[in-house]
Amino acid sequence: MWLINAVTLQLEQFLGSEFPKYAILSHTWEDDQEVTFQEFSPKQISSSSKKGYVKIKETCIRALRHDLKYAWVDTCCIDKASSAELTESINSMFQWYQKADQCFVYLSDFCFGATIEEDFAACRWFKRGWTLQELIAPKKIRFYGQKWHYIGSKSGLAERISSITSIEINVLTGETQPPNYSVACRMSWAARRETKRIEDLAYCLLGLFDVNMPLIYGEGSKSFRRLQEAIVQQSNDLTIFAWDYEHEQEQGASIGLFSPSPSGFARCQRVRNYNRWQVDPVFAITNKGLRFEHFGFCWKKTTSSKDSQGPESSEITRYYIPLGYRKQNRDVHFSL
Repeated sequence: MWLINAVTLQLEQFLGSEFPKYAILSHTWEDDQEVTFQEFSPKQISSSSKKGYVKIKETCIRALRHDLKYAWVDTCCIDKASSAELTESINSMFQWYQKADQCFVYLSDFCFGATIEEDFAACRWFKRGWTLQELIAPKKIRFYGQKWHYIGSKSGLAERISSITSIEINVLTGETQPPNYSVACRMSWAARRETKRIEDLAYCLLGLFDVNMPLIYGEGSKSFRRLQEAIVQQSNDLTIFAWDYEHEQEQGASIGLFSPSPSGFARCQRVRNYNRWQVDPVFAITNKGLRFEHFGFCWKKTTSSKDSQGPESSEITRYYIPLGYRKQNRDVHFSL
C-alpha cells in the first residue's frame, strides 16, 4: 500500500498488514486533471494549479489537522501500470476505506453558497459506482465543497444522504453492517449508479459483498455475471435471483439466470432474505445451470399448455421457490 507522507509529500510504501494511521480521499475524477503514480512529484504539489495536485495538497493539509501523518489518494497511490498491483488494490479498496481514520469527500460541483436541501443530491459523487463503497465503508466522513469549504459529516447528514441513496440510516451510521441486508437489497444501492467502464459496475462492488476476483477489462457485462457467481459460491441468499426480469427485458438485455446489470435490482430496496432456520437452501452453479439439493421449501403446480407441434394440450409442471420477501410497512409480501 502506497501512502503520501503529508509532511514531506513523498510516496512511501508499506508492505503487509501493518501500516500507520491515515486519511483517505473520496472524489470524482476529472478528465486530464488527475495525477497518476508516474506523474506524482512533491514539487508539483506546491506549485501546480492542476486540479489533481490541488486535491492532493488539500487532503494532506486536512490529514495533518487531524493529527494524521499520512494520506491516500486513489489517483496517485496505485501504480496502474502494474496489473497485479491494480488487481490487489481494487480487491482491497473497501478495507482501505474502512480502516482509514478519516475520509474526506470532495464534491467538485457543490459550489460555495449551495444548500444541502436543494443542491446536495445533484452532486456527481452520488451517481458514481466507485463512491458507493467509499460512502459505506469509512467510519468517519467529512464532506467538502468546491472551494474546500466544510459541508458536514456523514453522521450529521445521514438522514439527507439516506433519502438520496435509499441506503438505510443504520448502515450509514455503522449501527448495522451491510451483510445484515440481503444481496438484492445491497445490489439496489448500486442500481442507479454509473461507471466509466462497464466492467467497473462489478468491480466496484467486490468489497460490499466481500468477494475477490481477477480483473478482466474487455469482458464487458460478463464481469457482473462473474460477480454474481462469486457471491453464490459463498452465500445461500436466494434474493440474488429476485431481480426485475421485466425491467431488464425492456432495456433489450439478454435474459438468463442472473441479472445483466445492477439496474435489475432497482426495486429491491425492501427485499429481505429468509432466516436460515426458515429456509436454508443448498445450491450451486454447475455446467448445466443452477442445481438445488435438499430444498424442502418449494411447491409445484401442473398446468395445461398447448403443444407447439399441434392442437393437443399437454401438462407442464412448474416448480416455485420462494426467493425472499418484500416488507412494506407492516405488510409482508412474498417475492418469487
